[in-house]
Amino acid sequence: MYKRTTLLLGTALTSTAFAGDLEVKIDVPLLSVASYHKPYVAIWIESQDQRFVRNLALWHQLKSKGNEGDKYLKDLRQWWRKSGRDLTMPVDGLSAATRAPGTHTLSFNGTKSGLNNLPAGDYQLVVEAAREAGGREMLRVPFQWPAKSTQTATAKGETELGDISLTVKP
Repeated sequence: MYKRTTLLLGTALTSTAFAGDLEVKIDVPLLSVASYHKPYVAIWIESQDQRFVRNLALWHQLKSKGNEGDKYLKDLRQWWRKSGRDLTMPVDGLSAATRAPGTHTLSFNGTKSGLNNLPAGDYQLVVEAAREAGGREMLRVPFQWPAKSTQTATAKGETELGDISLTVKP
């Protein structure tokens, strides 16, 4: 269930320091099913050879009796294998509640989020979603770090995810 992405180069911006920001827009579609559950979503960065680099966000059921919601984190299979099983939930600055259908925007300041410590190179933003009594879907969006000019790349899901948009700014 991997989708190809489209990379569009935007207008050039000048930057005197090694800095950058990421903006991620994720569309969570409303599905016509008998019992709709909000999806768990993991967002992380990988190198071009698909090695885990850094977690950005995790949407899951935070408040459940006896942390019962944590047992479903392993349904985010790729994220779980690469990073999730080594974490103790909740993770400050990473864990957040599941999101309702709609478009959600996440912004990551390169300095505050530690992204500016990434070595220069080619990376992939990975977004994986899994839903109780539903399916699972994962999308990859390639990007270069640091950005010499504004980069915008997109991917389109088919079931659990809608449009994914990544903007990388210098």
